Amino acid sequence: MISSTANGEQTTFEGVYGIYQITERDAKEVQRYRFCLLICAISFTAAMGQWALLGPRHAGLWLLPMATSLGLALSWIHIYLRSLHRALQILWGLGCFGLLVWMWRSGSEPMLQVAAQQPLWIWLIGPLFAALTGVGFKEFFCFRRPEAIGLTLLLPLGLLGHLSGLLSEALTGTVMTLAALLMLVLALRKFGGPVAADVGDKSVFAYLEAQRMASSA
Repeated sequence: MISSTANGEQTTFEGVYGIYQITERDAKEVQRYRFCLLICAISFTAAMGQWALLGPRHAGLWLLPMATSLGLALSWIHIYLRSLHRALQILWGLGCFGLLVWMWRSGSEPMLQVAAQQPLWIWLIGPLFAALTGVGFKEFFCFRRPEAIGLTLLLPLGLLGHLSGLLSEALTGTVMTLAALLMLVLALRKFGGPVAADVGDKSVFAYLEAQRMASSA
């Protein structure tokens, strides 16, 4: 039996391990995930845009709403492997801790300038961007969107290139700005798509949870 909502969106599906239903709670979680992903993308883009147009002064403050919205997005993202989900959340937590230490040691005004002049500071916030890279990879794996794989490749390229000295400050800024713009495209394209696509096959979630419970019994 296939049912749908008042707006015509399908709510009942045949999954790999049986029939499952998209609930109102699922729909709210997806909308929250999409909104938080958009806030994260806007903050990332604003940080790079301010740095490019007005200079690095206080541009690092945009990393605070970026980190906060990414953390919320990770609480509502749907990933089949619980271990991968937890790993992304741990990376996010480590990155947030590093971000606070970075702000405390450098001050909010020269944050990005300090990172540009002393690349070793990248290690502190690297886990935060690693978590963001994981979100990009998940989006590419599920939807095969080119902007998602672009984000996934450019983030580590920019940070590791700057850390190793292979990329100049200007080239690093260009790479990171392009990554931010691709993330913004990715986040905007999420809206309007079917909720079920972001939820995934709930029968797989149920099966994996049953396997986990059986192994821990």
